[in-house]
Amino acid sequence: MKNYHTHTYRCHHAIGFERDYIEQAIDQGFTTLGFSDHAPWHYDSSFKPFMRMQESEIEDYVLTLRKLREEYQNRIDIKIGFEAEYFEDKMAWMKEMIKRYDIDYLILGNHYDGSDEDGSYYGMPPQTLESVTRYCDQVIKGMETGLFSYVAHPDVIYYDQHDQRHLNELERLCLKAKELDIPLEFNMLGYLHNRHYPSAPYLKMVRDIGNKMIVGCDAHEASAIDANKMRTVIGHLKKEGFILTDEISFLR
Repeated sequence: MKNYHTHTYRCHHAIGFERDYIEQAIDQGFTTLGFSDHAPWHYDSSFKPFMRMQESEIEDYVLTLRKLREEYQNRIDIKIGFEAEYFEDKMAWMKEMIKRYDIDYLILGNHYDGSDEDGSYYGMPPQTLESVTRYCDQVIKGMETGLFSYVAHPDVIYYDQHDQRHLNELERLCLKAKELDIPLEFNMLGYLHNRHYPSAPYLKMVRDIGNKMIVGCDAHEASAIDANKMRTVIGHLKKEGFILTDEISFLR
């Protein structure tokens, strides 16, 4: 069993240290644990993000995980990544960080219209057709870069599930993911906490289009690395005819 969607205390809205998640994953029988804490970005202003690590924390994040990867190499496979948005004006900087720190993978988790410095959060209602379109445009452009291994909670956008125009935009995202062979996520955090995602229309699209789906814990505490809950969800999705994968592409 594998999970690539894991956060730590560094993002300011999760709890627990890297070792806590690793020990929990081993106890639960996971063979691979990927860390994908919310990626820092370079801001030209003095803005301090409240839901992601700061730029100055990258080195310690990576070095800590490298040491733990070596320590636990005979017990579990540890991957080092980020959950990152597609911020077009910042992608050159992100590519530099990927190369400098030898990052294994990126998850595409688009949270903000613009950036968190001056944009609004996509996950709050109401979202207009224009914002849904911008969200889907951003995710599609992100997928087209070839940098991202899969899309986290593609329906985090608080779209109107009864507006066919909104559904058409989300369908456009799913069709592009199918074309590019990029998995879309079933997000365990949203599911277990009764959030607005994973949403029924999104799930129907994924099944009907034949997208590959990956189950991600989106763990913000160690106990969220739960093999029984993941097996239950995987079993249900298989029964409903979803195409599941736990394999992702890596940057190196």
